[in-house]
Amino acid sequence: MIDADLPIVDAHHHLWDLEGPIRYPWLQGAGHASVHGDYSRIKRSYLPPEFRRDTALHNVIATVHVEAECDRSQQLAETEWVSRMHAQYGFPNAIVAHAWVDTPNAEEIIAAQKKFPLVRGIRTKPIIASGPDDSVRGQPRSLQDPKWRAGLALLEKYDLSWDLRVPWYHLQEAAEVCREHPNLRVALNHTGYPLDRSKEQLRVWRRGMEALSSCPNVWLKVSGLTVKDQPWTLRVNGSIIREAIGIFGIHRSMLASNHPVDGVKASWDWIFTQFKDVTQGYTPEDRRRLFAGNALMFYRIDVPSSV
Repeated sequence: MIDADLPIVDAHHHLWDLEGPIRYPWLQGAGHASVHGDYSRIKRSYLPPEFRRDTALHNVIATVHVEAECDRSQQLAETEWVSRMHAQYGFPNAIVAHAWVDTPNAEEIIAAQKKFPLVRGIRTKPIIASGPDDSVRGQPRSLQDPKWRAGLALLEKYDLSWDLRVPWYHLQEAAEVCREHPNLRVALNHTGYPLDRSKEQLRVWRRGMEALSSCPNVWLKVSGLTVKDQPWTLRVNGSIIREAIGIFGIHRSMLASNHPVDGVKASWDWIFTQFKDVTQGYTPEDRRRLFAGNALMFYRIDVPSSV
């Protein structure tokens, strides 16, 4: 195993118990296919002991749990359950919870999420178009919706970051929102989702990534590199990883598994082994930032000073 001792903070993963009371409609419904692949293989509980087995060959020092799209009426229950997992297993070490920012009870829910000691941020998703040739511009909860955009100020009020997840064709619009909230710490999820690797759409992705990187409050998570009908290999993803980190810079980039969702394409071990391989040319200090230091800083995770 290369770099077995390299400290890792998995900046984005999920846990769920499909036998418990929290419901996950996207996992417990009938459909299987997705932009990632066939979801049927992950339609089962994924709990801390399995995560530990998946990561056993690596030096994972901390993790960040991101809300897993449970029934939205149970968003506080999910945070409470994840907090119990931390108490029992010692991780996750930070939580990105869910809350809407445009509902009548938005501040009530955000304040309640903030009371959980591990909650560092909120993931709240705008509605998105079905593809680059479609538009939801100006619709409620779109990136242009004044009510939704104003609601993001609640995250600043409660000192919470925003995990931003939109596909590549919305990145430039998202940059407009981030510029409107310059004091809001933002983590762009899943490498900006470059799911279409055609030259034309990669140009769209690149312009959006450059627009977001021009916002100093936006950081990057390299993850979600699941391309339809393509394997998870460095031949497919290596240039995207290097370019994304190059656009945002070492100091604002983090690495993440998005497991078990990205498990439809590759194991946790495979993904992080490829991350280690593709970053071999970086300095030891830069690799420590990418693999652990930046996530510790962004999500305000306390670990021993030796890291």
